[in-house]
Amino acid sequence: MQTNGHISERQLMVLAFLYTIGTTVLIVPSGLAATAHQDAWLGALAGIVFGGAILGLYVALWRAFPGLTLVGICEAALGRRLGAIVALLFVFGSFVGAATVLYYVGNFYNIHFIPHTPISFINALFAVVVVMGVRMGIEAISRTAELMLPWFLILFVVLLATLTPEVKPVNLQPVLESGIGPVLWAGFSFAGTAYLPVVFLFSVLPRVRNPKKARKWFVSGAIIGGVCIFVVTLLCILILGPDITSRSMFPSYSLVKKINIGNFLQRIEAFMAGLWFVTTYIKTTFYFYGWVAGFSEILRLHRYQAVTLPFGLLLVVFSVIVYPDVAYMQNWDSTVFLPYILTIGFFIPLLLLGIGLLRRAGSKGSP
Repeated sequence: MQTNGHISERQLMVLAFLYTIGTTVLIVPSGLAATAHQDAWLGALAGIVFGGAILGLYVALWRAFPGLTLVGICEAALGRRLGAIVALLFVFGSFVGAATVLYYVGNFYNIHFIPHTPISFINALFAVVVVMGVRMGIEAISRTAELMLPWFLILFVVLLATLTPEVKPVNLQPVLESGIGPVLWAGFSFAGTAYLPVVFLFSVLPRVRNPKKARKWFVSGAIIGGVCIFVVTLLCILILGPDITSRSMFPSYSLVKKINIGNFLQRIEAFMAGLWFVTTYIKTTFYFYGWVAGFSEILRLHRYQAVTLPFGLLLVVFSVIVYPDVAYMQNWDSTVFLPYILTIGFFIPLLLLGIGLLRRAGSKGSP
């Protein structure tokens, strides 16, 4: 299958950083506050620790099956037929991920910016840019991410600097009021949303020029992305308080509305929404890339670009129906998503790693 170029280890770090943040920074603070209340920031810290273990699993799987995508790993570990069936789970998971993120995009802009525009039109417009990027290949997308990174960092620093005067440390008290249990559960939720979807980046890992050096850059980028989400969660608790944070659908956007410097610099939330646009674009693009590239690899297609347009149309249609309403979305995210992503992002990769290590040990022990 044609790959459309390779990427450097620095580009992989940028991708892992922006991909980890993705839509997580928009929605996770609300779920953490609902679970751990004022200790949501501790839940985010616990999530980074859990995320480090998850990334360690992915690096070990990468080492056990060098140069292979998830589809290739499944077929190498389980055989051609069974491996293809298991690989379809990852491909379908990537498709669902792309559709749900696209729904978040349409819902966010429909609520806050263009309420009279049909969500299907918003999704279609965003999907056009995603499909264009995927058709150009991972090298073009990676260079785009490098160009976007400085703007993201500038806006993030401005966000931190302008919100500092609004901080209220009393909102963090009392610490650990409900014990350690809610904090750990919030950490699992954080890791499930931010780090387990990183498994879909395996469609990119074989295209890295120097895998040995890239592994530490890959982990560093994802961890730094988690730290950024932790900082935003902490600001949400410090400024909005746990009650408002838990009730808000997009608390980090509500946070930006609090910016007011001398009654002059204010109402810049539309400008700061560029932060979320950059990270959401990268996450949607690589979900979609994992879907079309994985499906093409299973079918042994020479060019994955041949299916990007029909799959793009299917993505737009599914993004409109994946969540019938917001109540369904919140119920799915709180009850179904974590077991679902644990299966795809942890248990199956752990099984594949175990099979790979057993085969390696068997090959070394054979005369």
